[in-house]
Amino acid sequence: MKKTTNLSGASLLALSVASALIVAAPQFAFAQAAPAAADEPSAEVIIVTGTRRVSRSAADTPAPVDIIGGAEIAKQGESDTSNLIRNLVPSFNVNTQAINDASSIVRPVNLRGLAPDQTLVLVNGKRRHRAAVINFLGGGVSDGAQGPDISSIPSIALKQVEVLRDGAAAQYGSDAIAGVMNFILRTDSSGAEVEAKYGQFYEGDGTTYQVAGNFGLGLGENGFANVSLEYRQSGATSRSVQRGDAAALAAAGNTAIPNPAQIWGQPELKSDYKAFVNAGFDLGNGRSIYAFGNYGTRETDGGFYYRNPNTRGGVFSNDGGVTRLVADTTPGTGTTCPVITIGAANEAALIAQVKADPTCFAFIEKFPGGFTPRFGGELVDYAGAVGTKGNVGKLNYDVSFSAGRNDVTFHINNTINASLGPNSPTEFTPGQQIQTEKNFNIDLSYAVPVKSFASDLNIAGGFEWRNEEFELIAGDAASYTVGPFVNQGFSIGSNGFNGFRPSDAGVWDRTNTAFYVDLEADVTEKLVLGAAVRTEDFDTFGQTTNYKLSGLLRATDVLTLRSTYSTGFRAPTPGQANVVNTTTSLIGGVLANTGTVSPTSVLGQLLGGKELKPEESKNFSLGGALDLGGLKVTVDYFNIKMEDRIRLRSGVPLTPAQIAALTPAQLAAVNAIGGLTSDFTNFKYFVNGVDSTTQGLDFVASYPLDLFGGKTSLNLVANWTETDITRGERLAGIEADGSAGLLQLEQGLPKYRGNISINHYQNKWSVSARLNYYGEYYDPHADDPTLPIYADAQVTFDTEVGYDLTDKLKISVGADNLFDSYPTSNPYATILGAKYSVSAPAGFGGGFYYLKLSYKH
Repeated sequence: MKKTTNLSGASLLALSVASALIVAAPQFAFAQAAPAAADEPSAEVIIVTGTRRVSRSAADTPAPVDIIGGAEIAKQGESDTSNLIRNLVPSFNVNTQAINDASSIVRPVNLRGLAPDQTLVLVNGKRRHRAAVINFLGGGVSDGAQGPDISSIPSIALKQVEVLRDGAAAQYGSDAIAGVMNFILRTDSSGAEVEAKYGQFYEGDGTTYQVAGNFGLGLGENGFANVSLEYRQSGATSRSVQRGDAAALAAAGNTAIPNPAQIWGQPELKSDYKAFVNAGFDLGNGRSIYAFGNYGTRETDGGFYYRNPNTRGGVFSNDGGVTRLVADTTPGTGTTCPVITIGAANEAALIAQVKADPTCFAFIEKFPGGFTPRFGGELVDYAGAVGTKGNVGKLNYDVSFSAGRNDVTFHINNTINASLGPNSPTEFTPGQQIQTEKNFNIDLSYAVPVKSFASDLNIAGGFEWRNEEFELIAGDAASYTVGPFVNQGFSIGSNGFNGFRPSDAGVWDRTNTAFYVDLEADVTEKLVLGAAVRTEDFDTFGQTTNYKLSGLLRATDVLTLRSTYSTGFRAPTPGQANVVNTTTSLIGGVLANTGTVSPTSVLGQLLGGKELKPEESKNFSLGGALDLGGLKVTVDYFNIKMEDRIRLRSGVPLTPAQIAALTPAQLAAVNAIGGLTSDFTNFKYFVNGVDSTTQGLDFVASYPLDLFGGKTSLNLVANWTETDITRGERLAGIEADGSAGLLQLEQGLPKYRGNISINHYQNKWSVSARLNYYGEYYDPHADDPTLPIYADAQVTFDTEVGYDLTDKLKISVGADNLFDSYPTSNPYATILGAKYSVSAPAGFGGGFYYLKLSYKH
């Protein structure tokens, strides 16, 4: 274990703007922004993702790139950047995380059917740090993933988003298997834009307030600083019915039962502040310096599973609800506490007797209706980058340093550490997780004339040094303490989310270096060829080398064909290799705790764990683009074969024989994450457990036309993605064709997605409408394979109408899911109280309306 010094948020913000500020003594001034060409994108948009040649358009690159312009971003009703991209890119999925532990704090996202950490995220072309959260409950596809937090990027800061739908590990390194998402920040040097939005679900909950602003500042005559700010808060929602067990208790006369006892809906989001700065200064002679960075915080508060006052093991009963768990507070003194039979005629009298006797205690005294913990956390995210770029003759260079940190402090309340008995607090801070990353890059390119080629041969090469660190900080003592009542059957730790012990805490890091070479040229007027190779050396598992071949053929004046083949990899994160965690889920229909341990820990090795290896991939794509002047169509097929995918293996129980044979060190490892109580029987660890093939097709079509004296654009985008497991753990007897976890990998996301949209601009009016289609999917309710939901397809309709009140002020009203569509009803609603399938790719909140006011100067 190694202790290191972390960068503070203030220092990173200073880093991100310092280079621009010290060059000159600029005069800051707001100025009238030049009128934009309405909301229409330019005919040819230059991209920087997927190619190292300068001034390339998406139509001229061998790999498919989706471009989401600032105008398209501004038209969306969604407040969260992840949801916004889901609406526009059918191969991108994200859903509501209702009761999924830390996944409700940083929601996992999926590109082309793969996990969040199998997509590389860039900001201004520089690697974005990943979140500290590991998605232990991530809906199957995302289980165990540790990806970046896209929601920390405010949409008002974006000039455009480029989504490279192709494997690119040979160009960018680890994680770029499903593709690359590059968030390009705005560079306005003048003007101001302020937006305020209010919205609410049709059900009357989930009220959202958002205020955002973007301000362009001039740094002398040759520089800019663009500042974006956003504040947002969203209320919680509930799409719940009363649980069957809670309803039965209430019907039997228990007046303390809450209704609903368990809430399914989006968590409450509070104090969501974001700030982004992007700055640059032209030094002349083809040289410039740049800096950008961000700082953001937010707090999330969500629900957990209901603890039944008759049956919850380790708290209320340890024999399945036959008798109540009663503690002797003075053991060894000869005290005899009564045996309380649940439902017996004398139960109330015996509970009163226990309550009156200071030498006896039962949690039914404090929680007569049971309890439902509330779980959430405070997230702090900041990053900064500085660099210089330019050219010396034909040699282009870009030298940069970047660093980022994501910090999550967990909170849980309305719960107890049962082993502490009557002295247990009800609020806990179970601990903290911190992810810190640093990158140093040198990127060079040089155009070499080749006599027989139609263009110069672009030779790019570079070096990268990267350090990634994961830190686990122990929680407050009460969240993990083994209390005096553990030997009487009471469970250890804050119930629902055990605190991290000091023995779990530590700092684990990994350093790697990389070299790459990337070649591309127009071999003829019609043929573009490219090749890239990248080798990386990790101080943990060693060296890996990957390559990419690409080609583009201008078959005719209107038809372009393109294809790529590449190998790729994803390195296991230090967090995945070392984290310890406890989650609550259904096991065989019974609510129980499952511990996650390091695969190389004492307990992990006892259960069969081994050191993690990198995931490996082979990516093939073939597609084409048709440009008929107005009508533009692209079609791209992709095939991604992955080996040794890292995932959480299914919960492994310790057998009685194994428990009896535990050494003191192994027993200490078990007790460190909750102990061998009646509700703590399964353990997980990360494993290179799955090989898979993911294939699909992306279709994009657009057509502009003049209607009713205005400008109109029609767009159709569609995606087919299918995953097949070719090697994986199968659990006999759970599903005929395999375990629920593997079915989620194959069917947990819709195979078909698409939308048709129309945007119309006429005088002072603007109208947009979008019809969305989400295909069928599989949802094992609460991750319990005995509760399978095969959900139907869902169609939603979004619309917005805007009116320019003045040249600078615009008002818009809109609705997401205008016709209040809901996903498939949950056939097991009375078991846990969820009214609908909670893994629905479109969410399960129903219709949402909003009012938006925008001011541009």
